[in-house]
Amino acid sequence: LGVSRRSFLFASRKRIKEKARCRLREFDVGDKFSRLPLRKASVLLPLVVREGKLHLLLTVRSMQLRRSPGEVCFPGGKSDAVDKDEIATALREAKEEVGLQPEKVEVICRLVPGIDKMNHLVTPVVAFIEDTFHATPNPDEVSDVFVVPLEYFIKPLNYKTLPYKTSSGYLSWMHCFTYDDHERKRSYRIWGLTAHFAVFLALVIFGERPTFEVNYDLDNLISSSENNFMDLYASLYERKKSNL
Repeated sequence: LGVSRRSFLFASRKRIKEKARCRLREFDVGDKFSRLPLRKASVLLPLVVREGKLHLLLTVRSMQLRRSPGEVCFPGGKSDAVDKDEIATALREAKEEVGLQPEKVEVICRLVPGIDKMNHLVTPVVAFIEDTFHATPNPDEVSDVFVVPLEYFIKPLNYKTLPYKTSSGYLSWMHCFTYDDHERKRSYRIWGLTAHFAVFLALVIFGERPTFEVNYDLDNLISSSENNFMDLYASLYERKKSNL
């Protein structure tokens, strides 16, 4: 039984990954937005297959950090002079923060970027990691590492929207998820750009309508996500001009 169950699990894991890879490659933006004149940052969106389902690995920022202490985010950070591109930034940061070795990562694609509170262009880099990966968090940067089923970001049990002002000054709303990890007896609040990337990743991979409103045309997800981003960038650019 042991062998046949193992080979069944292996085959099912392979199928899940292959399907996700195909979907993700259609949405790969490569370096399409890399030349925009904003400071650069990258995050790694690490996918892992557990119990026959895709999960997403997330971290909790250390309470000692100046910016956003205790908040949930993806491994990542600002681009460094040594990084040859956004992928290199994401891999270097993931190694520094949670001990993820770059050679153990299968990078799939880069998705449409976002713009953070500090006006960095943040590129999400999607990758597969082994289900055997055990994080070794760097305590200066990360206080906790956990996984959430990817499906939670289109069919959440605990969800609300929060109003916020964008960096260009107009009022919008953001996704806010509360995820209860029963094994760890902990609740995690996932919101802001992290939730934005997680939702988009789930929409891409599953191709299903979420149980809440999103500001995409779901029948034209590629063009509508790129248009949304360019609108955001244009409004930021306009505001910079008016401040000169």
